[in-house]
Amino acid sequence: MDVDVRDAVEADAETLGAIVDLPTDALRNVVHDRTVRLAVEPPSDPGPNADVESDEGDAGGAPDESVLGFVAFDVREGTVHVTQLAGDADVAERLLAEPVRFAVTEGFDVSFVVPDSDTDAKTAARAAGFEAIGSGPLFDGEATTRYRFRPEG
Repeated sequence: MDVDVRDAVEADAETLGAIVDLPTDALRNVVHDRTVRLAVEPPSDPGPNADVESDEGDAGGAPDESVLGFVAFDVREGTVHVTQLAGDADVAERLLAEPVRFAVTEGFDVSFVVPDSDTDAKTAARAAGFEAIGSGPLFDGEATTRYRFRPEG
């Protein structure tokens, strides 16, 4: 799947909140407190006359883009913790490459707790090289599974 991945900014909080059905303020805090990466559709070719078609340019921000998913992660005690993942299985797998890349560079493991009903995240975790290592905590009464990625070496 062809996607671009970029850092999230505060202005993305409303979109992220809509994706995971959480308040914008909660996602604004996530953007401030963690590393958050977005998967977006690559820009389409605007054509040869794009620079002369309109004088209405935007105010310096990114053009309208379609957010396909996101990953949030942080580091505690030498482990990268994936705290949120959203997107279909292909997008989620691509997004998991972000914390994995960081972990490999730093020599850390990656930990990820997935609700058992989230088949996209489970599929993505296995495809990205994560191993199910046991049961996780209940999230809103739902069973979860702990996944771990251990860099080779």
